[in-house]
Amino acid sequence: MYHSLMRVWVYFMKEKNEVFTHFQNFRMLAEKQTGLQVKCLRSDGGGEYFSNEYTTYLKMHGIQRQFTCRYTPQQNGVAERKNRHIAEVARALMADKSMPHHY
Repeated sequence: MYHSLMRVWVYFMKEKNEVFTHFQNFRMLAEKQTGLQVKCLRSDGGGEYFSNEYTTYLKMHGIQRQFTCRYTPQQNGVAERKNRHIAEVARALMADKSMPHHY
């Protein structure tokens, strides 16, 4: 019997070109922690997902690619809700500590 357990990893990036390196690290960590393989990567059509190096890596590891349609965040509802939740918690923590609004 398969038991589904949601896990979340958050990577902070200064530049979008860091996506590939973070994905490689995420894949290794997630597979070791869960004992499962990453089989599919769903993303928007952002240019950071289209490098030859990224494409080769995914093919080499048998990871399928799926792209959501442009301007349809509804297709990635789980990630969108998680992003909103993280942002709300961050704002609440900053408000609790009386941080200036420009942060």
